[in-house]
Amino acid sequence: MKRVALLVLPALLLAGCAAKEAEPASAGLTVTGRYPLEYAEQFTIDECAGGYSLVTIGEERYLVVPEDAPLPTGLEQDLTILQQPIENIYLVSTSVMDPIISIGALDSIALSGTQADGWYLRQAREAMENGEIAYAGRYSTPDYETILNADCGLAIENTMIYHTPEVKEQLERFGIPVLVERSSYEENPLARMEWVKLYGLLLGKKEQAEQQFAEAEQRIAPLADQPSTGKTVAFFSITSNGLATVRKGNDYVARMIEMAGGDYVFADLTDNGNNLATVNLSLENFYAGAKDADVLIYNSTIEGEVDSLAALLEKCPLLADCKAVQQGNVWCTAQSLFQQSMELPDLILDMNRVFTQENPPESELKFLTKIQ
Repeated sequence: MKRVALLVLPALLLAGCAAKEAEPASAGLTVTGRYPLEYAEQFTIDECAGGYSLVTIGEERYLVVPEDAPLPTGLEQDLTILQQPIENIYLVSTSVMDPIISIGALDSIALSGTQADGWYLRQAREAMENGEIAYAGRYSTPDYETILNADCGLAIENTMIYHTPEVKEQLERFGIPVLVERSSYEENPLARMEWVKLYGLLLGKKEQAEQQFAEAEQRIAPLADQPSTGKTVAFFSITSNGLATVRKGNDYVARMIEMAGGDYVFADLTDNGNNLATVNLSLENFYAGAKDADVLIYNSTIEGEVDSLAALLEKCPLLADCKAVQQGNVWCTAQSLFQQSMELPDLILDMNRVFTQENPPESELKFLTKIQ
């Protein structure tokens, strides 16, 4: 297996990467245009002559080099080189597994930052149980020996890696490129799913990725012209230390509620000086915002599922006086939700059914279960 090395090359500005017309970017690299993205704002792809691609994610930049193609000369020093085929990936960001499975590229992953029993995705769990994917340690404590022995070609991390920058630096010192994905920073669920196009580009599955995204987009297309239901909604979880965790008003979950026809009761909670998608509120402040909500949706992906109303009220007795509790309109998400990042249309459709039907059949719901 070929290892994709991180190369540090002589500095030369790659001017005009976003240009629509071809412009010389270096002695051996010419940008011809930008790959069109419909929703995603956290990454861009500049297409170059010869099949090369320049990927920008935040402040990180990557040059994707086609198989057997020469490395262009005179590139900037900060570029990370990704030589195709990209194989033996160490996948730490769990939300990336579903897009990769959806495009038929599971065999590109050799290492996981999650153990087999931590995967809700059947294909990922079975691949680990069958020995096709090995556990290589968490993001903060990777098993470097296992990673090196696997001839790892790429580590895909989420932004948690910035809490342990020494790990990223060590992987790079070993010649292993590190891609830090930022899909959770997208404010639109379709933008988050559109990251599948990046993985399609990297893994030679571009057409499959575009097809998967188009199908996901079409699943919720019928909701686009529907008016708001007028239902107010609180989406939350209760922490073990007695706080309510809610999504910010500009988060993709808030946008899903809106797309499903609801009004998110914490829509005014926006940036508070950090990049987190959530805000912790005291139970009193949460109650003040959620008490008149028509629908309560408990997010089980953080603290685990709640299987009864009694268990929820034990976490937060104040909820007993909430309108949704008294009217029996309290729901819980499946714990698998965060990992099933290509299935967000199903959650939107689930929420729409909850907002528009008095008692939607559970057989029609994939991610929501009524708490009774």
